[in-house]
Amino acid sequence: MAKKIVITSGKGGVGKTTITANLGAMISDMGYRVALIDIDFGLNNLDVVMGLNNYVTYDMCDVFEGRCRIKQALIKDVKHNNLYLMPSDKMKSASMVSGQNVKLLLEGLNSFFDYIFLDCPAGIDVGFHRAVACAESAIVVLTPNMSSIRDADKVVSILKSYKLDKINLILNRARGDLMLREQMITPKDAENILKTELIGVLPEEDDVFLSCGYCLPKKSQSYKAYKLLAGNIVGAKKGLFDVTDRYTGFLGSIRRSIKKGL
Repeated sequence: MAKKIVITSGKGGVGKTTITANLGAMISDMGYRVALIDIDFGLNNLDVVMGLNNYVTYDMCDVFEGRCRIKQALIKDVKHNNLYLMPSDKMKSASMVSGQNVKLLLEGLNSFFDYIFLDCPAGIDVGFHRAVACAESAIVVLTPNMSSIRDADKVVSILKSYKLDKINLILNRARGDLMLREQMITPKDAENILKTELIGVLPEEDDVFLSCGYCLPKKSQSYKAYKLLAGNIVGAKKGLFDVTDRYTGFLGSIRRSIKKGL
């Protein structure tokens, strides 16, 4: 039986889709069978982030409308053996897809996978509720600024009404140099404000941009952070990545000075 986890956010642009793709890759590399489901109809781009857009023949709307079987719409990732993508339709609006359709789709995938991640539309409209209603637990992605935290607080409040098994946070685009200068909200601050457990801290890093956000270099700080996050999700309790570590000590002070001068 697959664990169904929705990855959501209060606002767009916080890196939710990139996180979905990289989490899927990390957890599949640990030996688990993983399916990534793009629930963001009309604005979907999970296939683009994963570099699979040219492999799309069918999407989940083709499954709903009987043009193909579920397995025909699944796309196997070219770099990770246990990872599959179910793309959504760029032409359909969210209001044209029912929650019941999505639930039936997940039931059809349930026995084939260990984890199913739902890449949810940003915001709290009908697309959000459809995705959350199909999940067992939720991860809310936010960035370390008050605007994002305020939106995340609204999302967490709504998620609690669904009585999910777990609600957790991921803090994305964190900068240790700014946190040490008390110019950025810290992971502990975010956790205390939202009164929700933080299971991942992901750094702001050029390697994410240069790799188009997916298949991160193993030497990168982001790769290490995702590895810890994946361990926390599967129950290995790896801890949180410390974005301030490389900015402490003598070399760290030099790095902080360089960052401050940019």
